[in-house]
Amino acid sequence: MFFLHFNMNTVSNTTYITLDGFVEIHQYRWLYFIILLTAYVFIICSNLSIVCIIILHKELYKPMYFLIAALLVNSVLFSTNIYPKLLIDFLSEKQIISYQLCLLQIYIFYSLSLSEFLLLAFMAFDRYVAICKPLSYPRIMRQATVSTLMALAWLLPACHLAVHAAVNVNSKLCRLTVKAVFCNNAFTALYCFIPKMLFIYGLTTVTNIWICPLFFVLFSYTKILIVSCKSCGKIKKKAAQTCLPHLLVLINFSLLTIYHVIVVRVAYGLPDMINFILTIQIIMCHPLLNPVIYGLKMKAIYKYVKIWVAGKKLRS
Repeated sequence: MFFLHFNMNTVSNTTYITLDGFVEIHQYRWLYFIILLTAYVFIICSNLSIVCIIILHKELYKPMYFLIAALLVNSVLFSTNIYPKLLIDFLSEKQIISYQLCLLQIYIFYSLSLSEFLLLAFMAFDRYVAICKPLSYPRIMRQATVSTLMALAWLLPACHLAVHAAVNVNSKLCRLTVKAVFCNNAFTALYCFIPKMLFIYGLTTVTNIWICPLFFVLFSYTKILIVSCKSCGKIKKKAAQTCLPHLLVLINFSLLTIYHVIVVRVAYGLPDMINFILTIQIIMCHPLLNPVIYGLKMKAIYKYVKIWVAGKKLRS
């Protein structure tokens, strides 16, 4: 995405990528570092705090909360793939990364992004069964089912994208410049040739793991809306309380995904500072907002958040 320059280390024969997407890094390196470090610490602490609350309280031992915990863990992994390297780059004289590590960062970035979407789709399924088929809920959403869904959410994208990573390892590089502050999909512009079969495989991956779940999510929430409108006030209240946080997270994630695609495509037409700010927003907003939305909007979780905060105040 931002300017990448390649050079060869003649001793180790390793290709290194110099990341030149950082704007005025020598002047603002410490400002960038403090802002991103603060964001990263908040992401880790807030997401894992909600996960711990779910683990420690048996009242929350339900499929919906296990899926929320998986989503928050995914946010931590997603951030850890990007933030530590970014923080190191802010304090380094040269912003470099080896070609192999760049491929690994791309692989983890998109694998976890697709996992996020699958987890949101499984949450929609959980709410659909709970509200539209309540009598069948205990039979369908068993512990084994939830464990299988969470495993699939991480394994399916990882296996699909492993093919891309394996092919790209030995691909020939022709272009030496791309705008980016971390490795992402714009990196494909560097290759001399992308096999047609790999392109078709990529479309298949997007269809299977993004487009199909998207239609299922839309179907689930449409059915929930129809059932809620025809039901009593208690059902409407339950639907609003449990579905609204999921919808907020889904809308936020979908908008940021579209945002990311647009930024990658129009990177060359934007001023460097705007490009830099837009890219940082992409990696900050979703991991920061997830624990806030679930911590404040989910009544059962918010109850324990208030108890935890009150306990902290009493101890201090």
